[in-house]
Amino acid sequence: MQQLWLIPLFPLIGFLINGLFGRKLPKSAISLVAVGTVVASFLWVLKTLSAIMPLETPHIETYATWIQSGFVNIPFEFAVDRLTAVMLLVVTGIGSLIHVYATGYMAEEDGYYRFFAYLNLFMFFMLTLVLGNNYLLLFVGWEGVGLCSYLLIGFYYLKNSASTAGNKAFIVNRVGDFGFSLAMFLIVIQFKTLTFQDVMKQAAQVPVEHAVGMMTVICLLLLVGAAGKSAQVPLHVWLPDAMEGPTPVSALIHAATMVTAGVYMTCRSATIFLKAPIAMEAVAIVGLITAVLAATIGMTQWDIKKVFAYSTISQLGYMFLAAGVGAFGPAMWHVVTHAFFKALLFLGAGAVIYSMHHEQDMRHMGGLRKYIPITFGTLACAWIAIAGVPLTSGWFSKEAILGAVYHHSPIMYWIAVLTAMVTAFYVSRSMFLTFFGEFRGAAVPAAGHHGHGDEDDHGHDDHGHAVEKHDDRAHAVAHNAAHDTEPHEAPFVMWGPLAVLAALSIVGGFFDLPHFLEPALPPAEHVAHEAWLEIVGSAAGILGIVIAHIMYVAKPEMPDALTAKLGGLYRLVYDKYRVDEAYDLTIVDPLIGGSRSFLWKGLDAGLIDGMVNGAGSTARLVGGFARWIQTGNMRTYGAWVLVGAVAVLAYLGIGGGVR
Repeated sequence: MQQLWLIPLFPLIGFLINGLFGRKLPKSAISLVAVGTVVASFLWVLKTLSAIMPLETPHIETYATWIQSGFVNIPFEFAVDRLTAVMLLVVTGIGSLIHVYATGYMAEEDGYYRFFAYLNLFMFFMLTLVLGNNYLLLFVGWEGVGLCSYLLIGFYYLKNSASTAGNKAFIVNRVGDFGFSLAMFLIVIQFKTLTFQDVMKQAAQVPVEHAVGMMTVICLLLLVGAAGKSAQVPLHVWLPDAMEGPTPVSALIHAATMVTAGVYMTCRSATIFLKAPIAMEAVAIVGLITAVLAATIGMTQWDIKKVFAYSTISQLGYMFLAAGVGAFGPAMWHVVTHAFFKALLFLGAGAVIYSMHHEQDMRHMGGLRKYIPITFGTLACAWIAIAGVPLTSGWFSKEAILGAVYHHSPIMYWIAVLTAMVTAFYVSRSMFLTFFGEFRGAAVPAAGHHGHGDEDDHGHDDHGHAVEKHDDRAHAVAHNAAHDTEPHEAPFVMWGPLAVLAALSIVGGFFDLPHFLEPALPPAEHVAHEAWLEIVGSAAGILGIVIAHIMYVAKPEMPDALTAKLGGLYRLVYDKYRVDEAYDLTIVDPLIGGSRSFLWKGLDAGLIDGMVNGAGSTARLVGGFARWIQTGNMRTYGAWVLVGAVAVLAYLGIGGGVR
């Protein structure tokens, strides 16, 4: 027993301490608890892995029977195999760096304790997701990280766009989670268990389905769940809006860890997927479409965080494409390298925003490399890694994916290569707009002002009550912002993690991760290793950089001229292909309209309120009549007795006459 339960327990303790007592603790104590518990979890992972390697078979720890009903026996148990080991190192390692960074980025926030409590809670659920040895325990972590994502996207809850984005993420993910739930029910029906080892052992004996059968349906429903969590078409619309959360959240949850849970779950279920080639093809197609659409949208965005958000969606599409063609090892390789360079891109973007006193529009930047050279140098490492420059981490994993895709479908391969060129282009575009040319920044806003009408310059609402700062950019030091109009380098607590991630972005691909994962994942059966494939893939990335340099450095007038020529096509891409508008037209507006006209006005107000109000009116009428009888006056009672007696006699007389 290596006490795996301690790995998620440490951040849970941090959540409880900061959540219950953080309001009364100094920020230094909050930081120590939040960072210390995650680092402790990372160290315990290292200690555990050193004791149980080489992990030729899973290390399993059973703590209790969770559910026992009929033939269903679901234990509460954690397990570590090589796939889990990789995810544990990524989650706790990258998570520790981002927690350190966040202590600097969020230093001026009034909701400091609340932020780190949520972030620690996320770590607990993410580690539960990774360690769980059955689909149901994985689902507990799955739902938990969704909750934390909602809380952290809407961290600035007084800002309407942030609360709306949090709701959107939560609702869209419920669609995917419904598919995942149905898949689990079918897995129980088919295999009588939810434990990974038992499910995969039985699935290996099932013949390959060349038509739609139980395995195909299970895999398609798992794909629905994975598409929701990993922001794949058509459930991708929540992730760009998630950038309303603080930048460390974007780096940890929406780039490096939570959004990769869909890829992890798909790879964990590899044996099932290999029995359902129709579902595998669906995974590949969804991934490829997502990669292309998100990459093209990324070319048109001006908000630096939105560019990297669409980049994340596109890169996740690459991972699903790899899984769909059976290259599960390369897919997980890209999960890891992407965690390095995408976390660095987001944290670097945060450092840029910090230096620019809350500006996120790249049109108001430019020439920043001379003001913030450390940030530029570290971001450049992520830049060349995601562009696929040879021998960087992103190059290794990208080429492994492209080799597998080429053997599966040359058409898919060439589309993926084109997407790689577009990726290099839009990331280079963001770098050139931000760090090259002349500085285009405007004057810095007054101290304490965050550009929102519901808060005055002193952090009070319209009624004079103090409120929490609610802008992602409130981390800038307020008393300096009014006077320091030049960009400035972030403190060491922020650029230190950038330096570590920069090193990983460069050298992190030299470890042959697919080979390491072979005991846990089926190896890719067919991977093309022709030298020309690597030349083409590398050339695509370099060509994307060159085109971006021509358009945004050598000939900066070109983008406007090209935009004018493209006209409506450019506007369509800039408007994100109007997918949100299509959802509003076909789903959101009919639901709201139907709810308002039928459920509210018709059913609630008309029928239910009508019945309740009718019963009340009847009771009021009867009570009003009884009030005239129950007066307490003896003469009135006598009169009513006389009236009653006359009525009875009249009735008897009439009755007798009839008889």
